[in-house]
Amino acid sequence: MTEPVIRDMNPDDREAVVRLLGESDPWRTLGYTKDDWDCIFCPLPQGRDSYVAEVEGKVAGIAIVREKFLLGDYLELLGIALWARGKGLGGTLLRHIEPIVFGRTKNLFACVSDFNTQARAFYQKHGYQEIGPMPNFLIPGSAELLLRKTAGPARGRAQVQR
Repeated sequence: MTEPVIRDMNPDDREAVVRLLGESDPWRTLGYTKDDWDCIFCPLPQGRDSYVAEVEGKVAGIAIVREKFLLGDYLELLGIALWARGKGLGGTLLRHIEPIVFGRTKNLFACVSDFNTQARAFYQKHGYQEIGPMPNFLIPGSAELLLRKTAGPARGRAQVQR
């Protein structure tokens, strides 16, 4: 695989992004349909930073970041095309996003489904800690796990007044 190009998503990427997400889990298991993706990508996610990874002229991955979530930003979606998985593309997207996020805030949050063991291992490998579960959040009998990667506390140590 040639070196990926990470760039801002543009409206022409919409069809390829919807296709790569629609073909894969965890979104199929979570019940996402083409209609859901059409609402999110209309033609671009509104109010979010959206990036695509392109390999040999084809969209191979997507990352969407929402600013100002709790005391940080939120990695709302990270998806890799089935044909591009296992080649380090997810890590490449994180290495692109994290300096941008940590340039403006101290925390980056994400969620992962409890049944998605590959994604859980991926995020752990990249320094994300599981903060806690949200049971029955998207589908019955499953939890979404809140994750956090941090560059330090959101606020400095309070100065003691004397």
